[in-house]
Amino acid sequence: MKKVAPSLETNVSYLKSYLGVDKSFDIINLDLNYAGKDMAMFMVDGFAKDDIMLYIMQSLQRLQPNELDTDTLRKLVKRDIPYIELEEMKEMDKIVDFILSGATVLFVDELDRAIIIDAREYPARSPEEPDLERVVRGPRDGFVETLVFNTALTRRRVRDRSLRMEFTQVGRRSKTDVVISYIEDIADSRQVERLKKLLDGIDTDGLPMAEKSIEEFFSHRYWNPYPAVRYTERPDTAASHLLEGHIVLIIDGTPSVMITQTTFWQHLQHAEEYRQKPSVGAYLRIVRFIAIFFSLLLLPLYYLFSVQPDLLPDAFYFIGPEDSGVIPLLVQFLIAELGLDILRMASIHTPSALATALGLVAAIMIGEVSVEVGWFSHEVVLYIATAAIGSYATPSYELGMANRLARLFLLFTTALFGVGGYVVGVTIWLLFLIKMRTLDTPYFWPLVPFSAKNMRDTFIRFPLPERHLRPSILRPKDPDR
Repeated sequence: MKKVAPSLETNVSYLKSYLGVDKSFDIINLDLNYAGKDMAMFMVDGFAKDDIMLYIMQSLQRLQPNELDTDTLRKLVKRDIPYIELEEMKEMDKIVDFILSGATVLFVDELDRAIIIDAREYPARSPEEPDLERVVRGPRDGFVETLVFNTALTRRRVRDRSLRMEFTQVGRRSKTDVVISYIEDIADSRQVERLKKLLDGIDTDGLPMAEKSIEEFFSHRYWNPYPAVRYTERPDTAASHLLEGHIVLIIDGTPSVMITQTTFWQHLQHAEEYRQKPSVGAYLRIVRFIAIFFSLLLLPLYYLFSVQPDLLPDAFYFIGPEDSGVIPLLVQFLIAELGLDILRMASIHTPSALATALGLVAAIMIGEVSVEVGWFSHEVVLYIATAAIGSYATPSYELGMANRLARLFLLFTTALFGVGGYVVGVTIWLLFLIKMRTLDTPYFWPLVPFSAKNMRDTFIRFPLPERHLRPSILRPKDPDR
């Protein structure tokens, strides 16, 4: 590993070549002389705080000649550079990483160490309420793309002395900053060490998709659509999970933090339930559960009753299309499902000013006209809309997309094998979720393995004063809240 040389010229020549200073306009090299000492600064334009750097240079400019002839490094760090975040460093590789991540590095002739001045400022937007996790009452701030902002938003809500924010970098080229956040007095130490090893074991050039790339390295089940972690852009949601004993990963460059060791049922919970009275929150949770399971199971069940009306009691004679149209019912469902996904993608890429027009086109031209010309029956439109609403009621976007694929799977098995296909399809889906584990945590807990105490808190929003224990599956050091 290359070290800092006592010769300033050697260090400057090496960094100019290694960083491509002459080829990259945004890598700045300043040749300076203060108190009779030759110095050099390296920084990235756009990251360095101009006012702080100007203040530091003015302070160095006031030094008298020969004032740094003895004990140079100690005087600069302890007295002459008026800044809080200073660090001495010998290794050139680490110095380069600091420069490229935004810090300013000062080299002084005859010193075999560089001074890291961590006066960086990343471009950042102001915290705003996340679009996917809105609440009627509650804070309107949300995580942003800047790591330091996100750690500060978390610490603002968890002022515990044992809250740890451990820094690491992932990616040989990208050097993506990652923070492992956990409460040391609560979180399971073995899981913390396991996460550290998983992060250290990621061997790749970079993480272009940030948190999604890390999840793929974690899960090892690349074609499994169900999310291995929970994402949130709300600091209060992240804080509540930290207090339960979860470990949170904060990745630079993304407004979503990763909550690890989450189960299927935790993906179905929403902050709005805890911003209302317990009775209202319990009602909202039950309604959400019903909507989500309706979106998953209702469509293939309706198809089954439509093609086999003899399965229905006489009281439910109205279920099933009176006129199935010119297109087979299964094909209608598939076209409608694809149409919904196309519409969703179109709405993402449509400017806000045209969103209303897109909705009108979808509702009038695609919906009403397609029924009139016989492409769809009215019942198909109704049940597809019901399934779509249930999907959008899912708090976790990733879980909603996974459930959509599961719905298509159940639709195909029902169409191919009738009642047996529906029953076997649902059974396969349940067994698939029951066998899943995320970071050694059973995905379907507390239903399987069964835990009566935790079942209550999972399916019903209980008052906070009556929630005395943390989730046992996390193996918290302090199980009592």
